[in-house]
Amino acid sequence: MTKVFAKLPRHIAFIIDGNGRWAKRRGLPRMFGHRAGIETLKENIVECRNLGIDVVSVFGFSTENWNRPQPELDGLFNLFEEFFKNETIDFMGLGIKVRIMGDYTKFPQHLVDNAKALIERTKNNDKMVLNMGINYGGHDDILHAVNNMIKDGVKDVDKATMEGYLYTSGLPAPDFVVRTSGELRISNFMLWQMAYSELYFPKTLWPDFHKKDLYKALKSYQKRNRRYGAIKEDKK
Repeated sequence: MTKVFAKLPRHIAFIIDGNGRWAKRRGLPRMFGHRAGIETLKENIVECRNLGIDVVSVFGFSTENWNRPQPELDGLFNLFEEFFKNETIDFMGLGIKVRIMGDYTKFPQHLVDNAKALIERTKNNDKMVLNMGINYGGHDDILHAVNNMIKDGVKDVDKATMEGYLYTSGLPAPDFVVRTSGELRISNFMLWQMAYSELYFPKTLWPDFHKKDLYKALKSYQKRNRRYGAIKEDKK
């Protein structure tokens, strides 16, 4: 596999969009799309781990998603609880460490307890980090960091200080960000962290984003010339 992907992102982030439209096209309730999306998420997490990608970030629930109808929110909470409580991925066997970015303590207490338990169980795993955005927004991330710096009495702030207070403290910035469903926006996701990320916008709806689609995305990443503001001459 390393011969196929000579240059892999160290950190890949997914904005998993299109679950509701996937269900609607099939004449199904939206929750069927969210459940199918969880299955696709598990598939991609395991494949990224097997490829040797260090960090996978996922936009699971945004700070704006609270505006959805209560029945859909309740269904999403149930899916999260299944994911955390039942360990639908073999996190321990695969060596996957789970982190959560965002204030997930706003969720129902039983969900919070299951999330904390999973974080604790997997804290020493070292094969890959699964970084889940739950009640997460890029603006909120930055404000959370700034307010905590004020509380700690920080006077001088540089890049390293700021990044130490973000939810992603200790993680590398995402090299590659994939947003499915053809929407060409980042929707308040990892605004600080994505400053130099390569972006990829496939039209595929998330529940249909399988291994072949991941490989197509990674092949696109192989062709990117990451300059970080500098000039790099192409080698002949």
